[in-house]
Amino acid sequence: MKSSDQKPNQGDSRRDFLKKSSVITAIALTPSVAVKAAESNADERFAQLFEKIPLELTVNNKVYQTTVEPRVTLLDYLREELHLTGTKKGCDHGQCGACTVHVDGQRVNSCLSLAVMNEGKKITTIEGLANGETLHPMQAAFIKHDGFQCGYCTPGQIMSAVACVREGHTGSRAEISEYMSGNICRCGAYPNIVDAIIEVKEGGEKV
Repeated sequence: MKSSDQKPNQGDSRRDFLKKSSVITAIALTPSVAVKAAESNADERFAQLFEKIPLELTVNNKVYQTTVEPRVTLLDYLREELHLTGTKKGCDHGQCGACTVHVDGQRVNSCLSLAVMNEGKKITTIEGLANGETLHPMQAAFIKHDGFQCGYCTPGQIMSAVACVREGHTGSRAEISEYMSGNICRCGAYPNIVDAIIEVKEGGEKV
């Protein structure tokens, strides 16, 4: 065999040797502390420590003090951290209203609000409407008028319905529909939802 035929193989061998030796040298020069840190995921824990910031807010009349990442939405905080899963994640773009909660008495799409933006505020979710075993008047009215079918959008619908009455936007069926338009019901229970809102409004009970 000619020597020229052997050169490519020899070149590959030299390159492989240099690559391997470089890796071995890098490992040898790596401080043992860094190796141990990598093995124990200490770097990730340190990163989490510095990335999270303190948060205090009141949810359903209970004060919570914790730390959260700045990017966490109020919706994810309620569902993942506090396990209040009555607030639903629908479109996650503020277009369906399934995630509606009350923040200091005002209805808010929790998927569009960062948890840290609600420092010191009072949050009410669907779980906080009832008084013990006694349903909120709006909850009872939704059941009476069949204001739901699959039920996925119902928590957000009820939270918006309560706000609609409080805001005084119940002068007519058309007005109610307009101010409830941010809450989508794919089952089409809109007429029944309006009936429930009218009953609560005419009942005069405090909502």
